[in-house]
Amino acid sequence: MASEQRANEVLKGLCDGVVAFDEETVGKFSKAAVEEGVDAYDAITKGLAHGMGKVGELYAAHEYFVPELLLCADALYVGLDILRPHLKRSDSGKSARRIVLGVAEGDVHDIGKNLVKIMFDAAAWEVYDLGKDVPLGSFVEEQQRTNADVVGVSALMATSMLAMPEVTRMIKTRNPNVVVMLGGAPLTREIARSYGADGYADNAGEAVREAVRLVEVIK
Repeated sequence: MASEQRANEVLKGLCDGVVAFDEETVGKFSKAAVEEGVDAYDAITKGLAHGMGKVGELYAAHEYFVPELLLCADALYVGLDILRPHLKRSDSGKSARRIVLGVAEGDVHDIGKNLVKIMFDAAAWEVYDLGKDVPLGSFVEEQQRTNADVVGVSALMATSMLAMPEVTRMIKTRNPNVVVMLGGAPLTREIARSYGADGYADNAGEAVREAVRLVEVIK
């Protein structure tokens, strides 16, 4: 079992490695966490996810852009691949919030959705990614299949945005307790609310915080 000082060193190494998009460093500290007895859940949430949170702040401040975000995500997934098999059963239960993600039918712009997926992965959610140009019924079917807590629908085009009130209604009709979140450039919080959705986020980092808040309120 690693000492508290060593555990903190490992967590900082994971965080800094993600921010620096350094896959080698993330891999080294992920293996150290496993070998030295650092809790895998802490390594993911306090190391990798904390680093990705800092990346989100750099993105919001226009210091990082999409290419840097994707490189950071590559480093993040190196760590997740090593650490996830070592999660304790109780941690799996603790972190078993589930989200279905997809881009609305008629829209193939998925960079924003992919960034949101990265952030939910980093926060140890189970993510069911339907991809882009998703038929409305598929959101409902996947939520029913996975019993997901949240369904996130994005759109970049104003034309595909018009499908959002219908998919929200379809999901809520089947299960009123499912959190529906909308996102994408044409939307605002007010528009999302007028469509019947529970939440809205204008960036990937905020999406996770909003989802956690809404699940606690609605559930």
